[in-house]
Amino acid sequence: MPRKTQELIDARRSEIIGACEELYVTKGFKDITMADIAEKTTFTRTSIYNYFQTKEEIFLALLQREYDSWADAIDDAAERRESMSAEDIADFLASSLEERRQMLRILSMNHYDMEAGSRIGNLTEFKRSYGRTLDSVGSMIRKFCVGLSDEDVSGFVYSFFPFLYGLCPYTEVTPKQEEAMEAAGIGFVRHTVYGLAYGMVLGLLTAYNRR
Repeated sequence: MPRKTQELIDARRSEIIGACEELYVTKGFKDITMADIAEKTTFTRTSIYNYFQTKEEIFLALLQREYDSWADAIDDAAERRESMSAEDIADFLASSLEERRQMLRILSMNHYDMEAGSRIGNLTEFKRSYGRTLDSVGSMIRKFCVGLSDEDVSGFVYSFFPFLYGLCPYTEVTPKQEEAMEAAGIGFVRHTVYGLAYGMVLGLLTAYNRR
């Protein structure tokens, strides 16, 4: 029996990831099963295990794809532009996050469980994409905010990325959550991804520029 070509392997992995992505639009992580994913592919559930051993690995691969896409967009914007003000950078990053709601939803999940349920090879590939995204954001800041030191740029990156994990919970509130907050006496204020991200980026850049 001929060996699967890398092209076929990549195509099947992509099909599995795409099926998971489609399900994640209407179902939560805990509700999606390997059988659900298999039903949306052209092969059997058993075949899926040749490419991903756990649901966590599939979600990690989906997040990796989201990171790669975001890094591509950041690199492209930085390469095409000759200058960007702090406001321009805040607008670009906030807009790019507004377009990546799915990435933000996955980021709000428990990464310890998702990474613990993945094999070391898959996790390493994911970390490479994550690292590249850190570098892409840092490179944009470094190119256009020439007054910032390497320490400042690093400080920005490691303040900005932890902030991303909380964007989804603060911008996507279900009716049940809203009702519970009102019952608990918590004043509910509806926020947007763009608004929170823009304010965070501009606030950080302004603070570092004043140092």
